[in-house]
Amino acid sequence: MRLLVVEDEPEMALALQAALRRHDMVADHADGIATALEMILAGTYDAIILDRGLPDGDGLCLIPKIRQHKSSIPVIVLTARGRLAERVAGLDGGADDYLAKPFAFEELLARLRAVMRRPDHLSPMAVKLGRLALDLDHREASVEGMRFDLPRRELLVLEALMRRAGRMVPREILMESVFGMSDEVQSNTLDSHISRLRRKLCDIDAGVTINGVRGVGYMLMEQA
Repeated sequence: MRLLVVEDEPEMALALQAALRRHDMVADHADGIATALEMILAGTYDAIILDRGLPDGDGLCLIPKIRQHKSSIPVIVLTARGRLAERVAGLDGGADDYLAKPFAFEELLARLRAVMRRPDHLSPMAVKLGRLALDLDHREASVEGMRFDLPRRELLVLEALMRRAGRMVPREILMESVFGMSDEVQSNTLDSHISRLRRKLCDIDAGVTINGVRGVGYMLMEQA
């Protein structure tokens, strides 16, 4: 899952990004409305966490602009403005959810899962191919019901491939799914992650293979 955190307080933004990474998510950061809109139009995000008190205006002003271009992206407002009238204004302004600071990170995670399950944003919570299954809600991979652990990057690669099983996934899409904009990535880093993932899937007899076309992308397929 790739998220955009729109937050002008550096410490809060860094803390959110670090916490989201620990839960196998990629999180980019924008510190204002204009920057956030540029990133949203240029990239692909599964959800947006949006502060209201931003240097260039109320974060709620961003929501109509998002809806004009990418109407289905869930937006959770995360702000210190927690009075009833402010919460009502946020929800009426198009936010999918509204959470006041201070907050518990576990609640934010639960709200993210909830908005991703709503009909407008619904995607499968589990995907299967061969003997392999991936629970997208709990970020767990398993073979015939037996869970196996993967490092965060390899799990993100697997998620991107399984969501598009049987189709060639361009390198650019995989890079967006696995690395944040602030990550320093060498040219062969993605290939290294895929090589290790391919070996592990073979070792556990997952019933799938990862095929690649040099310079183009990779495809996950069920073994014949």
